[in-house]
Amino acid sequence: MYTIGIDLGTSAVKLLLVSLSGEIVRTATREYPLSFPRPGWSEQRPEDWWQACREGIRELLRGIDGSEVAAIGAGGQMHGLVALDGSDAVIRPAILWNDSRTAEETAWLNTAVGKEKLSRLTANIAFAGFTAPKLLWLQKHEPDNYGRIAKVMLPKDYINFCLTGVHASDYSDASGTLLLDVAHRCWSKEMLDICHVSEDWMPRLYESFQVIGTLRPDVARDLGLPAATRVVAGAGDNAAAAVGTGVVGEGGCNLSLGTSGTVFISSRHFGVDPHNALHAFAHADGGYHLMGCMLSAASCNKWFCDDILGSSDYGALQKDISDHRLGRNHTFFLPYLMGERSPINDTAARGAFVGMTMDTTRSDMVQAVLEGVAFAIRDSFEVARSLGLTIPATRICGGGSKSPLWRKIFAAVLGIPLEMVKTEQGPGYGAAMLAMVGAGCYASVAAAADALVQVADVTLPDPALTERYEAQYQKFRRIYPALRDTFPYLS
Repeated sequence: MYTIGIDLGTSAVKLLLVSLSGEIVRTATREYPLSFPRPGWSEQRPEDWWQACREGIRELLRGIDGSEVAAIGAGGQMHGLVALDGSDAVIRPAILWNDSRTAEETAWLNTAVGKEKLSRLTANIAFAGFTAPKLLWLQKHEPDNYGRIAKVMLPKDYINFCLTGVHASDYSDASGTLLLDVAHRCWSKEMLDICHVSEDWMPRLYESFQVIGTLRPDVARDLGLPAATRVVAGAGDNAAAAVGTGVVGEGGCNLSLGTSGTVFISSRHFGVDPHNALHAFAHADGGYHLMGCMLSAASCNKWFCDDILGSSDYGALQKDISDHRLGRNHTFFLPYLMGERSPINDTAARGAFVGMTMDTTRSDMVQAVLEGVAFAIRDSFEVARSLGLTIPATRICGGGSKSPLWRKIFAAVLGIPLEMVKTEQGPGYGAAMLAMVGAGCYASVAAAADALVQVADVTLPDPALTERYEAQYQKFRRIYPALRDTFPYLS
């Protein structure tokens, strides 16, 4: 028997066919367009996601008996606004997690409504990427589209709807809407009223491992699967990635180094950062987690190498960055290419190279990008440590984690070991594990993680390098405050 895990990312969907023993039998990837209609805007067509998923599932099942698939689970990019009309048709392109058009709406929520009230109602304050500010933006700027709304969905929930015909979401993904009462795991009626959102628009809520339904008959025929194939609620991409790396229960940590970068700290108990620099969300295992999220992580390296230097041979661009150069760079990089969330919450922040001189080389700048992302991630670690949390080690996943150089930099900057798991497929693998729990193959998410997740490699911090990077990090921390008041004038 198998399960299918779907990782609905920002640039592509990756699908996994996974045996009940945890072996990845086959993978399939399909890309789709990403649109930037205006500076700071980021949109996609949900119909493109669904077409890519259909093609990918059919590819997974070539030569496979579809009746051997027990269940399907999805992990997906969070916060995106998918608005459906009364006929369940998509009203407009989805406004994505890294879209920063909602600066005014975010400021109104944090000031007029107030951060203290928002935190009391939802355990979080407003960030531009969250779903609620997007709905407020739609009310003001596209009232005709807003008036057509019958359902509000998140990206992976739209895929689940296409599979089952059921409007459903899970608690981990719903936590990032700013419309969920995270502590009580229900939609916040008061927050919905503040945002002029009908509760009828909101999908029914489930735990990530619960079955929301089975395949629609026409979809089952199209995909070559039985109509009785179960579909679980799934999870937001970071919660799904944490499950896939075994970060469940109390005190685990996962660092995801993908398009965005996240620090994910799991807990059995609900808790809120009193300064709201970290998000307080529900976890896919039935518990909770604190999370710091930077909007541009591995995407910074991709942007600089692909678009600026004109090369996707990342290894060649890094070959001159020797151990001797690490921790001694005179060039620094602010990785705020799409504004920033954790912990500074500044939509006006922008990327910047600082400290360049006539002897600055291309390799210095490549190194500065890698280091800048690591320093920005450490900012969230420092918030967690200020709350009294001890993080002795962290799992690491995502495309950026495949770089040995970047892992060495991160281990030194954070001063802790980085653990890579044997099966490093992040959200897709976690989604497949959630599907196994929903199919009754494991009694709990923790049981699935204990059985299926193994550490394969550990990157230890070099003490001398850690000391050098401590000095570099203290320099980095001075740059953003010095530029903060300048950024709004650049927009």
